[in-house]
Amino acid sequence: MFAVFKQARKAAFAAITAISAFALSACNPTSIGSGPSINTSKPVPVALLVPRGSAKSGDSVLAQSLENAARLAIGDLKGVQVDLKVYDTAGDPATAANAATQAINDGARIILGPVYAEAANAAGVAAAKRNVNVLAFSNNTAIAGGNVFILGATFANTAQRLTEYAVRQGRGNIVIVSGNDAAGRAGSAAIQAAAGRTGATIAGSVGYELSQKGVIDAVGPIRDTARANNANAVFMTATTAGALPLLTQLLPEAGLDKESTQYIGLTRWDIPSPTLSLPGVQGGWFALPDPSKSQQFITRYSSAYGGAPHSIGGLAYDGIAAIGALVSAGKSDALTGAALTQGAGFQGTGGIFRLRADGTNERGLAVATIQEQKVVVIDPAPSSFSGTGF
Repeated sequence: MFAVFKQARKAAFAAITAISAFALSACNPTSIGSGPSINTSKPVPVALLVPRGSAKSGDSVLAQSLENAARLAIGDLKGVQVDLKVYDTAGDPATAANAATQAINDGARIILGPVYAEAANAAGVAAAKRNVNVLAFSNNTAIAGGNVFILGATFANTAQRLTEYAVRQGRGNIVIVSGNDAAGRAGSAAIQAAAGRTGATIAGSVGYELSQKGVIDAVGPIRDTARANNANAVFMTATTAGALPLLTQLLPEAGLDKESTQYIGLTRWDIPSPTLSLPGVQGGWFALPDPSKSQQFITRYSSAYGGAPHSIGGLAYDGIAAIGALVSAGKSDALTGAALTQGAGFQGTGGIFRLRADGTNERGLAVATIQEQKVVVIDPAPSSFSGTGF
């Protein structure tokens, strides 16, 4: 277990780098109602910015998966034509800005992508000058706002879903356990904010250094904090590639049994699949997109392209689906910020989602647990949105 944890930390650090907030300037030069007018009787010019040409391992596969998913979505549109042009960014901010400018010069009325936060921010700044909105594949809320909308899953959305469920199940007295890094701090803040909206109580918060020793040293304080404050849930920000396997093994051994203390995870506990066999994750709660919708997309994509999509490949499908739904209404303002943030939202690869006025998103998630090494949905994803969201 310890050796596995050491190796897994390298992957965790890489993932954290992708969502760490640099000194990014969110794109705020346009108001939420702005955007170009379009002629809905003609094909809609859409630009897709992908990280092809990057030196990062796997980016070429990701780029192709995004393009494939976008083209699959275009084929599913009824009564709407999309003229898709693909631009390579090499995962680089300057290249992304140039690509966005070139795409708009080529006629693009909306931009899908890029993936990485810095590149998406740069593309958004360039597009704002031309009154064009950007649907980025990032999950970094630091770049959201103005003409930039992020399609990636956010900590805020997941924390909201899980704290709401915890409160309903009488497990709303929560200790937050988070890594002392950018991702951990962001996750902890999201849980605290969600608690304020849902009526959950934060009984305490314990951080740990991202090392084997750091996690081991935190186990006692986590247990003591939970006991001292009568907490009935521990909400962890850890990933399966990071501290999660160690925490879920050591905390029950330290005396926080699963009968009195519900373990909850801010990240997916079912990926990769070998995680399902770990004793410590059995009975834990986590959130995930609608499994039936996700599987339908994976099956159709695999049938069309001979292999499974990248884990975020479906975001390109979602972007095209949203554009198609809006354009099908035949209104010239279909790609403005006001239209993109319609309350009813859209149907995507993982179920319903909608874009919020602050540039973030809300997705309809299911709550799941792990029983006998299998994922079991214990609260299905909603099929529609009610109210104005959070």
